[in-house]
Amino acid sequence: MQWAFEAEKAAASCHRKYGELCERIRTVFTRYGKCYAFNAAEEGKTLRTTMKGGTGNGLEIMLDIQQDEYLPVWGDTEDTAFEAGVRVQIHSQAEPPFVHELGFGVAPGFQTFVATQEQRLTYLPPPWGECESKALESGFFQVYSVTACRIDCETRYIVENCNCRMVHMPGNAPYCTPEQYKDCAEPALAKLSAVESSNCLCRTPCNMTRYNKELSMVKIPSKTSARYLQKKFNKTEKYITDNILVLDVFFEALNYETIEQKKAYEVAGLLGDIGGQMGLFIGASILTILELFDYAYEVVKERLLELLSRDEEEESHAEDVSSCDAVANHSESISHTVTVPLQTTLGTLEEIAC
Repeated sequence: MQWAFEAEKAAASCHRKYGELCERIRTVFTRYGKCYAFNAAEEGKTLRTTMKGGTGNGLEIMLDIQQDEYLPVWGDTEDTAFEAGVRVQIHSQAEPPFVHELGFGVAPGFQTFVATQEQRLTYLPPPWGECESKALESGFFQVYSVTACRIDCETRYIVENCNCRMVHMPGNAPYCTPEQYKDCAEPALAKLSAVESSNCLCRTPCNMTRYNKELSMVKIPSKTSARYLQKKFNKTEKYITDNILVLDVFFEALNYETIEQKKAYEVAGLLGDIGGQMGLFIGASILTILELFDYAYEVVKERLLELLSRDEEEESHAEDVSSCDAVANHSESISHTVTVPLQTTLGTLEEIAC
């Protein structure tokens, strides 16, 4: 994690008092001019790390903003800064500072606690998303980021329209003079911001790291420390209240949050779903057809059985009728008289019928 802050003469006596700390402070240039970056990536130097989270385990620095030396940029006009304090931005080492838009303010007369937590975001490239991972063609920045893209775009626009570059812009073009700043560079940047959507299209990077922040403040100096600070800095209590601030930046916890964009459908998953649906409906259709055949078979079978049973009944009835006729004829052929007892045993149903 890197801290970039804007302060006039904030590190004037840094090396004299805090040599080890100031070795990690590097000068950078932004829209505000000369600023300072803590824990920036530099060749031959390892990054500072911390083994604990919480207050006092990060960067704690006291700054004198010296607002008595504030000067209007272009005289007593609307361009004069209304605020007093410093602007701070927390960003990764791979991302250039963009303090004037992404920084937060720290006021004098307060100790500001900034609890931060790392957040890693992963986006998908086309055709699923619209992220960008390739480095910019200009070669000014090794890693693509939204701020790098915007600075690159602004640099090309100012060089093309003003034949110079502002102090925070990369490249080999000559720096703009104060007159060029006022007459060309600043108006050109304002015009670019108004139509930036069509001129500078900066997509979200596929991999980025950002830091969430929670700010809290307490008033300084306390009544008991006012006399000590007056003696230490040889300043009045009013000067200390108007110009001295304390910034304390620390990790809330030594973990990070990951947010990853994933594909709604993989190719294998899509084919599997299509095959499953097709198998379900085709299987259901085959079963329905088989059931129709089975139903038709049962209907035809039932009808055939009914017809066969009807024919058998008719045949049996015809046989019964023919057997009765034969008995009658036989009785008629008897010539002698037969005496039948009155009490005879009952015969079969066919005999009775006959």
